[in-house]
This record gives sequence, C-alpha cells and structure tokens, in this order.
Amino acid sequence: MEFSYGYRLRNEYVQTLIYSLVGFFLPFFMGHPQLIVGIVVNSMLIMGSLNVRGYKLLPIIIAPSLGVLSRGLIFGPYTIYLIYMIPFIWIGNSIIVAAFKSKGSFIVKLIAGSAAKSGFLFLSAFLLFKLGLLPVMFLTAMGLIQLATAIGGGILAYGLQKLSAN
Repeated sequence: MEFSYGYRLRNEYVQTLIYSLVGFFLPFFMGHPQLIVGIVVNSMLIMGSLNVRGYKLLPIIIAPSLGVLSRGLIFGPYTIYLIYMIPFIWIGNSIIVAAFKSKGSFIVKLIAGSAAKSGFLFLSAFLLFKLGLLPVMFLTAMGLIQLATAIGGGILAYGLQKLSAN
C-alpha cells in the first residue's frame, strides 16, 4: 500500500513539473499564435486538474502567465498591460481547474469551465478597460479567444488522457 502511495505522489510531482515547464516555456519557443499557445496551456491546466491534487496545481496555474510576461511576445508592445491581468488570469485558470475537479461528465465540465473562465476574464478585462488600464485589444484576447483556447485545450487534454491510459 505504501509503495503505491509513494509512487502516486512522485508521479504527481513529475506531472506538476512537466505541466508547469511546458506552460512557462511554451511562449519562449512558440510565441505566436495565441490560439495554439492557449490551447496547449489550457490542455496542461486540464491535464493537471485530472492528474494532480491540491497545492501541486499552483505552479501549473501560475507559470503560463509568467512565461508570457517574461517572453513579452504574445501581446507585443501591449505585454506590459498584461501585468494588470495576471491576477485575473490566475483566477481564470483556477476556475477551469476547479471545474475539472468537480463531478460530472468531461463535456459538461469542459463547457461550463470554459464558459466560466472566459466569462470571468472578459468581465475583468472589460472592467480594466473601462477604468482606462487596458487597451481595447484585450477584450477580444480575454473573451472569445479564451473560450476557443479553453475548449480546444479540453479536446487536446481528452485525447492525451486517452493516449496515456493505453
């Protein structure tokens, strides 16, 4: 019994490391397009939520936005404005992770989690835009694009989960 617990714990740490590193370094290696980067990052969030427990999810939630900010490419000259969005992005990432930690079918969790994440990010960006803190281009980036990348990430995560189960 202890062997399987130790193995599971070690496996979670390895997965946390892999998902976090992919999330952080993907913007360095790909940069653009946001759709592809977003799909892969969301798949890492969803895979993490399916395979990792508790506090070990925090690096997976936090690392991608820090990678984008560090690289400075995704939003070009607008990357500096991303600083205002980072706390909201962490919450949005937590929303989709929490959706996949809940009970229900994969498709229901994907639709609900993606809608909640993108809705939260859009409303946050809209508020910051209205306060004069963000340019208008963030409304698109934090709205429909977030919805598309979350759903795409869920589809990719589903396929990866099926492959790893075999």
